[in-house]
Amino acid sequence: MKLVDEAIKVLQNQDYSKKPVIAGVRIIPLKRFNDDGGSFTELIRLNRGKFEGEISMDIAQINFSEMEPGAIKAFHLHESQTDLWYVPPMSKILLILIDLRKDSPTKKLPMRLVLGDCNSQLVLIPPGIAHGCKNLLKCRSSIIYFVDKQFSADPDESDEKRLPWDFRGGEIWEIPKE
Repeated sequence: MKLVDEAIKVLQNQDYSKKPVIAGVRIIPLKRFNDDGGSFTELIRLNRGKFEGEISMDIAQINFSEMEPGAIKAFHLHESQTDLWYVPPMSKILLILIDLRKDSPTKKLPMRLVLGDCNSQLVLIPPGIAHGCKNLLKCRSSIIYFVDKQFSADPDESDEKRLPWDFRGGEIWEIPKE
């Protein structure tokens, strides 16, 4: 088969290679068991309040957040807190991560992940990684996240830092046109 010249000039192979991962960020696939009555996913196992398995983190608080359609919540940054995110399969959220740790081998590297969307996985977000999310659905989406520090509204104790939603430019939230 021969293609027209103007197509040949711009033709490229689709890139399915593995994208770079920010140092310390972990993506942990979970097993989802489905049957005709529904589904079941085990999020975490605890032994005396500590994670069992691949994650070494003490849980201080478990949080639940809902996002309205199209909402962007960004960017959050913690100097000492670690987050572990889970987005249920019926939700669909774009998670943007940016490594802001000065001495990191992946300094300034951004990552884009789609969470939920019929998948079950956990994402571990270490301190120093700016993170924000956008609801990609036309209905509410949910996030369940585990943290190793308790929330405090007191500015002297809080580890809740913020950067502007467009810290890396507003186009980071757009779906690439391919």
